[in-house]
Amino acid sequence: MKSFLTILIVTVTSFAGFAQIDTTSFAKERAEIRTLLRNQKPGTLIDCNDFIAVGPKGDISFSHEQWVEVQKKEKLIFKSVRPIPGNEFIRIYDGTMAVVNLLIEVKLVVDNKDVDIKVRRLEVYHKNAGKWCRVAGQGTQVDENLFPVKG
Repeated sequence: MKSFLTILIVTVTSFAGFAQIDTTSFAKERAEIRTLLRNQKPGTLIDCNDFIAVGPKGDISFSHEQWVEVQKKEKLIFKSVRPIPGNEFIRIYDGTMAVVNLLIEVKLVVDNKDVDIKVRRLEVYHKNAGKWCRVAGQGTQVDENLFPVKG
């Protein structure tokens, strides 16, 4: 009987260790993130103080200020950034961390030329004192010749 009970306890605890974390039940937090994403405008600061960004050339910025300086150096100006509805995937962890994968339409000026691209973004947000801020972000331009995107 002892060995049966031991096997039962070990089995139950091992299943609990592999249980899926619930990341989809935070409706309020998900709505807050969605609002934040949809109301971004160039120049709007949503980054935390410890923000890390990876640029299109693989360069790393360790603050919002560094990221802005890289954009100036590359002669890049953001005109607009718009999430494409239906392409926002938000996972909330413990109500205070969010991992977001989204497709955005970006209008920018590069070296005095207008450029319109679609970018798949992966962003991480943290909620502190009731406010969300972005702690990390990285994007990959979608090659629409190979992978057309409807938006």
